[in-house]
Amino acid sequence: MAVQWKSALAAAALGALLAGCGASVVPQIHGDADRMTIARSLYLKGEYSMVVEMLSNWVTTGSGSADIDQAVHLLGLAYLHQKEFASAQVQFERMAHDYPESDSSRAAAYRLGEALYGQSRDYDFDQEFTLKALAQWRRVVEDEPGDDYGALAKLRVAECRAKLARKLWRTGDVYVKLNDYEPSLVYFRSVINEYGDTPVLGDALIGLAVADARLGRKDTALVVLRDLEQRFAGRELGVRAAQMRARVERWPAQGDTKHRRHRSVEAQQAPRPQATAPSTTTPFGQ
Repeated sequence: MAVQWKSALAAAALGALLAGCGASVVPQIHGDADRMTIARSLYLKGEYSMVVEMLSNWVTTGSGSADIDQAVHLLGLAYLHQKEFASAQVQFERMAHDYPESDSSRAAAYRLGEALYGQSRDYDFDQEFTLKALAQWRRVVEDEPGDDYGALAKLRVAECRAKLARKLWRTGDVYVKLNDYEPSLVYFRSVINEYGDTPVLGDALIGLAVADARLGRKDTALVVLRDLEQRFAGRELGVRAAQMRARVERWPAQGDTKHRRHRSVEAQQAPRPQATAPSTTTPFGQ
């Protein structure tokens, strides 16, 4: 009985092993056209690692094939799905350099932006790849703004700009938390002037109001906060502006004299820009 049980267990284990091996074996390929047919089928099934295995070497050795541009593009897509963004970037850049007339060149141009953005770090860190992705998607829009990829690229351009704006806002917020108000103004104003069409504008206006109040410009700060409170009443930005306005009203008119170096004169300040977009960022930790 024990022998039969062991034999059955061994057979089951062998079957599982063979099934696992079979699942990772690339099908037999009888020609370039066959290779691409199989690769596309595997891609549609989500077998991205097998697509990479089939095409990664062939895209360099099979450069004379009529389908080589399609292979390069498909390999880039497979890398993209595996979140191997640097490898995907290489393939999509090759499409632009070697196969600009390919039917897939437009799609590859858009996907290159995705490969670059995939390498972008959180907004607390360097934004080199965010800027590269932004530039790439802008080129896609400029080349043909009316097609599907142009429409998608416009959305991704907005996403990149919001991330860059968030980076500036975050830096200003850090300065405020450190009670270093003058440098924070530079970052908040940069958001307002350069990224006023992004959802981060509301955060920058609140941040600027906080810094103004701490620098002795309480009346100016309250004007901005009340305007936000009224124009975005019942919305998240309006609620946060009201909460901050209530706090600023309790602060001394002379501001935070303990931490600031110079006191600015209220009458010398230019009017502040008005908000045009709500935001979802958490309020300042003052």
